[in-house]
Amino acid sequence: MGRKQIMARQQELVSKAKAENRDLTVEEQAEFDGLQRALDFLSDSGEPGGTDGERSLSGSTGDESTGRMGDPLSPEEAAKRAIEAERKRSADITELCRTFQLDPNDYILSGKSMEEVRSAVLKQLQENNAPVGARVTVDEEDKFRDCVSDALMIRAGVMVSKPAPGSSDFRNMRLRDLAVECLARSGEDPRNLLRASTDDLYETLCRQFYNPASAFPAILDSTIKKSIVKLYEQVPTTFQTWTTKGSLSDFKETADHEYVIGGMGDFEKVAENGELKADMPRTERLPSRKLETYGKQFSMSRQAFINDDIGFLTEMPGLYATKAKMTVDKQVYSLLFNNGKIFDGVNLFDTKHNNVMATGGKPSQEAIQKIILQMQKQKDQFGEPIYVTPQYIIVPVGYEFDLAVILHSTQVTGSANNDINPLYNYPLQIVQTPVLNALAGEKACPWFMVANSMSVKHIQVDYLNGQETPIVRRMEAAGTLGFTWDVYTDWGIAVRDFRGITKNPGEIIA
Repeated sequence: MGRKQIMARQQELVSKAKAENRDLTVEEQAEFDGLQRALDFLSDSGEPGGTDGERSLSGSTGDESTGRMGDPLSPEEAAKRAIEAERKRSADITELCRTFQLDPNDYILSGKSMEEVRSAVLKQLQENNAPVGARVTVDEEDKFRDCVSDALMIRAGVMVSKPAPGSSDFRNMRLRDLAVECLARSGEDPRNLLRASTDDLYETLCRQFYNPASAFPAILDSTIKKSIVKLYEQVPTTFQTWTTKGSLSDFKETADHEYVIGGMGDFEKVAENGELKADMPRTERLPSRKLETYGKQFSMSRQAFINDDIGFLTEMPGLYATKAKMTVDKQVYSLLFNNGKIFDGVNLFDTKHNNVMATGGKPSQEAIQKIILQMQKQKDQFGEPIYVTPQYIIVPVGYEFDLAVILHSTQVTGSANNDINPLYNYPLQIVQTPVLNALAGEKACPWFMVANSMSVKHIQVDYLNGQETPIVRRMEAAGTLGFTWDVYTDWGIAVRDFRGITKNPGEIIA
């Protein structure tokens, strides 16, 4: 392309824009500028040739104005290279600006070089307090791990409310295929991985198990943790319905620094110009609270990997999550059933505590009224009456339907005069548990009345820093073959006050 052709093309671009009553587009302006640079080059070097020492376009080396053997370029070749350089500059600037959500047009039209644009972008990021190395999107590796983890959950039959984008592409992937994908992403040769046996892949993965950057174990960790959280919430235990939940920051016993203040005297009448009498509140030490650690260990065996046993990712962790929550449930109800000594050296349910009925029997209108009244007669540590609000009735399996009639019938069933039922819609919540049946066996099975914890405390379950869901940690024991995890949690069960719970010894359930 010679000087005349270049000028003709420029005129064509300008004429087209004028005919359409508009300015040049970004692409047209870029082409026009490239043609102008080619025209300038031809003018400097002299048409058709030019000297070897002439400066080439866009600050590039002299190689762009000469051929491979150092010969001067023809005008057509020089113009072609100038246009290619301009197109590359525009494309590079556009890509950089879009990465940081900036408008590239000003930089392109003003003829800025790529280095000048980089400097301008860095300056703008610094002025906006953005870290220079910040990425505007989530790392692709994190996206990959999230979508594969959700895909494994879906494949195992666990409901995922909002699967990560792209998870459907991996839901049918076998563990072997997932291993190949992860190892290939870490730099392994895909051809060697595809030819390797499943056993060889397993050994390779084991060597990378403790590498924090390894994708495969990280995906397993994520899937197991999601599974535990999901399944823990679904365990049908009942202790959490009526106990209070607490948090402790360490494993030290709390008895030395927990007290309740009370015993203040009544307000007394003050005569005119009289003096207020001093009062001395008293303190009583509250019962101690202490955490213990409970846990198990599980692993993905070599056979499970080779057999593509996806169940270990969800079923095994789910079983441990279920067992952890059911262990707390069993311990809470064992505390009530076994009736051991508590912080004051007296059994939890004792006549000294005024929280046990003298005669046992199944729940009835009369028995429920008596246990409510017994609870409402309680006094605090300083002899003052407590405004107790009964809220829960805890029963073994077998009384649920009788209680439905007792608490929701307007008349007393079986009475001669259809007496009004005083317990009709009484605000009691029924808590039914088979744990009491199992503990009682063929003996009398007790049931309990529990107060609203805002009126008086009773049983509390504490967790370390409030962490209720079991924690999963990749086990790092040297010499262990395979993938192994520890699952554990820290909890403690404490009797905060015997006044908030009352016992009926019950009877043998047929």
